[in-house]
Amino acid sequence: MAFRQKELKNWEPIIASYIDEERPPKKIRPKIDLGYTIKEQSIIIYTIRPKLDQPKEKMKIPAAKITWGRRQQIWKIYWQRADMNWHSYDPLPQTDKLEKFIEELKEDPYACFWG
Repeated sequence: MAFRQKELKNWEPIIASYIDEERPPKKIRPKIDLGYTIKEQSIIIYTIRPKLDQPKEKMKIPAAKITWGRRQQIWKIYWQRADMNWHSYDPLPQTDKLEKFIEELKEDPYACFWG
C-alpha cells in the first residue's frame, strides 16, 4: 500500500530538505550526487554516479531505506549490504520519528550507509 497524500505532504519535505543539505557542490554533481525515490511505503536514498563502462549513463546506488508501518505507526530502517539485500539497521532498527532516521544518516556511526 502506498503512502497517503497527507503522509507524503508531511514527510517528503523532510527527506527533500536532507537531500538538498547533503548534496555535493553543483560542479561535482555530474560525478556524484544524491537522490531519493518513493516506492510503495518506502523511501530509498541513493547516490548517483556515472557507470564505469558507460560514463554518459548514470546509476543509482542505494544507501538507506526506511519503510512506514502504518499499523504500528513506526519507521523501519534498513541498509544494503554487499549481498545487495536490505537488512535491518541493528543500531536503530525502528523509530517513530523520520527526523531520527535523518540524524542517524548524517552521523552514520557504524558506516553502514555511506561507508
